[in-house]
Amino acid sequence: MTPAAAVLPRKVFDGFGYAQRSVSVFAEPRSGDELAHWFRFARDNGLSVAMRGAGRSYGDAAINGGGLVLDTRAMRRILAWDPATGVADVEPGVTIEDLWRTFLKDGWWPAVVPGTMFPTLGGIASMNVHGKNCFKVGPWGDHILEGELVAPDGRAYRVSRDENADLFRAAIGGFGMLGAWSRLRIQLKRVHSGQVRVKAHHCRNLDEQFAWFEEWTTKSDYCVSWLDCIRGGAGLGRGEPHSANYLHEGEDKAPDLEPTHQDLPGHILGVPRGLVGTLLGKFNTNLGMKFLNFGKYQVAKLAAGREYTQGHVAFNFLLDYVPTFRDAYRPHGFVQYQPFVPKDAAKEVFANVLRLTQARGVPSYLGVMKRHRPDEFLLSHGLDGYSLALDFPVTPANRAVLFKTLHELSDMVVEAGGRFYPAKDGVIRPDHFQRAWGQERISRFQTLRDMVDPDRILRTEFAARVGLRD
Repeated sequence: MTPAAAVLPRKVFDGFGYAQRSVSVFAEPRSGDELAHWFRFARDNGLSVAMRGAGRSYGDAAINGGGLVLDTRAMRRILAWDPATGVADVEPGVTIEDLWRTFLKDGWWPAVVPGTMFPTLGGIASMNVHGKNCFKVGPWGDHILEGELVAPDGRAYRVSRDENADLFRAAIGGFGMLGAWSRLRIQLKRVHSGQVRVKAHHCRNLDEQFAWFEEWTTKSDYCVSWLDCIRGGAGLGRGEPHSANYLHEGEDKAPDLEPTHQDLPGHILGVPRGLVGTLLGKFNTNLGMKFLNFGKYQVAKLAAGREYTQGHVAFNFLLDYVPTFRDAYRPHGFVQYQPFVPKDAAKEVFANVLRLTQARGVPSYLGVMKRHRPDEFLLSHGLDGYSLALDFPVTPANRAVLFKTLHELSDMVVEAGGRFYPAKDGVIRPDHFQRAWGQERISRFQTLRDMVDPDRILRTEFAARVGLRD
């Protein structure tokens, strides 16, 4: 590291699951010009560069040990807004929370949201984030109209479906390896109420889960299901699905669009939300989670068939009910693993995932199932099928068997034609990455990378781990 680089501040950057971390120098650019400056600085001082927003990627997709991390959260301006069309121009540090707090009063909601409101739009575009309605409206990239991408070659590329279209389709879902977003133009969704109509369901096993999705995705705006990943036997894959629909214009006689009325409660069962993660840590063992899952499933059976209205925030951002939930996995953290499998193979693969992790003594402590559709982006995880998001605690005692098991499961996934989600991955190997996306797609991506980053300064630990050449 040169003397100029050595004087930069440095700190430990974590993946959101705490299981991956590294030390880097960092800078906080406030404009596209400053992004370009830091790319030049890195090239002149022999540094690699990783982009980082809110740091909500669970694994190593936004860390870069020994290099430079560019934290774009200071680029948080809303540049333009048209309340008639729902089109906004924003900087990459704007968050999902910024969007709904600013635009809900005008009758607009983000077309797609993840399970938390805190990711930045630059990170969301780079990971092509999906949500509970991805089977119907696709991932975030389907609602990005255009953007400006500052590349290490010194140029600012305007990208859209009509201009630099190949770069547009590769940078969305390109996990930050083609440049840094400095501006995004996005399309929001018109809503006529601050509420959605929700229905609770109940499934006794994995067969019923798949049958439920095939039925309810044809008549719902949102579908998602919790799975009990510890129960085996006849109850393998049992769980609690929820469907939801937007309220039509005129259906809600008091369409409350006041953003402050969407705020989540400060307490859960009388416990301050900030303490719930610590309390959950007391149950963070296989036996403790078996007990919690049993209780949740019994409640799900009682609630099945119930219909109610719920605020957009309360329905969509379940992770934010417990803002410190990841603290339950301290001190060693957890890895999240999310395979995407074509619909004809998904049931068998998911059953094998649950059985093998249970047999090895490393069951997932959380399971969330979603339905997906294909999209146009080069390295997208999207396909006509299903995903299963899983949380695995990491300890010194289970680390070796856990990673061995997840590598075996990854072999099953790619053999079935499946893919993975870089925002949640911390385990796949180069062969899994190459087999999941295919050499033709990877070669096209590398050709674009040669164009915009000829000196190969963009690097993340995810990219290095999956074998993208330096």
